[in-house]
Amino acid sequence: MIHALDIAGMVCPNNVFLAPMAGYTNYPFRKMCMRLGAGLTFTEMVSAKGLHFGNEETKTLLYCGQERPKAAQIFGSDPEIMREACESEALAPFDLIDINMGCPMPKVTRNGEGSALMSDMPLAEKVIEACVRSGKRISVKFRTGPDESKKVTAEFAKLCEGAGACMITVHGRTRDKIHAGPADYGEIAAAKQAVGIPVVANGGIWNPKDVKKMYERTGADAFMVARAALYRPQTFCDILEGEEPSALELFLGQLRETRELYGERFACVHMRKMAAFYIKGRPGSNRWKRRLFETETTEALEALAEEIFRENG
Repeated sequence: MIHALDIAGMVCPNNVFLAPMAGYTNYPFRKMCMRLGAGLTFTEMVSAKGLHFGNEETKTLLYCGQERPKAAQIFGSDPEIMREACESEALAPFDLIDINMGCPMPKVTRNGEGSALMSDMPLAEKVIEACVRSGKRISVKFRTGPDESKKVTAEFAKLCEGAGACMITVHGRTRDKIHAGPADYGEIAAAKQAVGIPVVANGGIWNPKDVKKMYERTGADAFMVARAALYRPQTFCDILEGEEPSALELFLGQLRETRELYGERFACVHMRKMAAFYIKGRPGSNRWKRRLFETETTEALEALAEEIFRENG
């Protein structure tokens, strides 16, 4: 169930991956999750058009270190701009490029990108083929379909493999569900049975029991941890049976690395949000959240974090 995974010659030390999450999987967070055992991490989704037009903020999302292997996720619907992005210097450090065909957010789908591509299979195929022509390893992340009345998981999985993708990730929910409801094990299993390339299962994985259940019901080759990693980065330790650092140690390390890389103001604002994830469900979390969002400096945030975690362990 848990094992090393070869993806077109890229060997991951294990098959428990960190999902790409917009606004959260920046370099310090990815680096921390790799330290905790994640076998592969993905950047936040990056606009191919942003790279095409030289947007500096877009390039910032691709900051990375020397850790290997590593993957970037891009989105777009213009095949040639997507190919250009894959061939760009900005994506050169990455071992795998993942195409986002699952984002359900209107600001993405109204441009025909993200999960909108599942409703235009000929264009989706052209996008994948163009990216494959770049010579990079290409994977695709997608959902089970637009809604419950039109699930196309197996068909879309075959399309991805036929167009040259070396791996697919299936988020086991339809576009209209966003993150609500249980993952559809049957649809993920259908994708696994339809293709010969590795299939990563995404959706509803919070602990080792969820991984076991996902494997037994789908036969997936790998498992993607998403929101669970935000609330509890040690989820990777739980699944992989690794040594578990304290929440305070992880938070302070992430805060300091975020500040070093992105500066004081970004670190303060971003890590207030991360702290809210860390303490969700803990006694007095609402009281702590009010104090967190009144914090104006990372120094004050460090002091408050020590107070919070002393009380909550």
